[in-house]
Amino acid sequence: MLPPSAAPAILGEIASSLAAGSDLRELLDRFLEPIVRLADAQAGAVRMLSLDGEHLELVSSIGLPPAVAQAERHVGHDCGLCGQGAGRQQVVWSTDLDGCAARTHGDFFGHECQGALAVPLQHRDRVLGIYNLFFAHGREPSPAVLGVLRSIGELLGLALDNLRLEAENLRAGLAHERQAMAAEIHDAVAQDLTFIKMRLPLLRDAIEGNQRESALAYLEDVRETLGQAHGSLREIVTHFRARIDPRGLARALDVLTARFCVRTGIDLHVANRMPHLELPEAAEAELFQIVHEALANIERHSGARHSWLNVEPTLAGLEIRVEDDGVGPAGAGGTAGGPGHHGQAIMRERAQRLGAELSIGPRAGGGTVVRCVLPLPQGAGAPA
Repeated sequence: MLPPSAAPAILGEIASSLAAGSDLRELLDRFLEPIVRLADAQAGAVRMLSLDGEHLELVSSIGLPPAVAQAERHVGHDCGLCGQGAGRQQVVWSTDLDGCAARTHGDFFGHECQGALAVPLQHRDRVLGIYNLFFAHGREPSPAVLGVLRSIGELLGLALDNLRLEAENLRAGLAHERQAMAAEIHDAVAQDLTFIKMRLPLLRDAIEGNQRESALAYLEDVRETLGQAHGSLREIVTHFRARIDPRGLARALDVLTARFCVRTGIDLHVANRMPHLELPEAAEAELFQIVHEALANIERHSGARHSWLNVEPTLAGLEIRVEDDGVGPAGAGGTAGGPGHHGQAIMRERAQRLGAELSIGPRAGGGTVVRCVLPLPQGAGAPA
């Protein structure tokens, strides 16, 4: 059993881990063992409420026999001790474990385990799960220990609520990506297909009228436009498949820019003065996609011969600039309804999610500048 003085340390470490954004399952695995020792229990388990609210699903356990852990993987939300804890939103102690014994078909409950606790994991009066402690004796923990266990439940409930919000944001993000992909396909491909549809009757009439030159001209129109549609579709699929390199943003940008040069023939000068900068994975992914979209717009719309990518620290934070010497924002469809407006909208939304500032405007000397500035903690933006 841990000494009472260990309780504040456990609470403090859980709170700091939550603030640092630690992985939830890793957090549960790491803290379940000291919680078990703090309460002088022999085993512990953490259960999350399913999305439909009908079941409690086991996500972490320690000290449970494998057969018991397997039987406890899914239980009803109103099942026995756990259901009482969730329904009452309070810590529940019980030595009546006949229901648990009947469900697990073994001799753990009622023999090896003489008492059990159910502690709700809740945030703002919403129960998101339960954690259990199982005791070889039938003595209820002291009120001081129960108070600490309740506090731990509230902290872990906060973690589960954050996980729920992240899952909801992910679903919303996926829906948005699907809408964006549909819009890109419509803008890039639908007009080409409409043109082909209009040309085919003319081609048929020319063939039936034995008008060889007209037929060949219409056929060439169809062939060229179909090639454009196919190329546009491949670019869109490539864009939405793009993922951040697991080795980090700098490596991902190296690969992206090398492929850009090979594929387009457009000269690209890269200057990265922050190659060792490390950001959260989600932030690196958003920045990568912003650069990816900016380069895709250069390829599709700018008519540029030269382009530049600069990554550097400024007083405002991390600055990424993508420039080209092409036709400029207006000529590249920078106004609403133009061929690049969906891509620009997506870039702005990504920057907004990051808390970054994004601007798109004309470049001195001709062309376009896409500028994204992300605030960084003091000292994080020193050049390498």
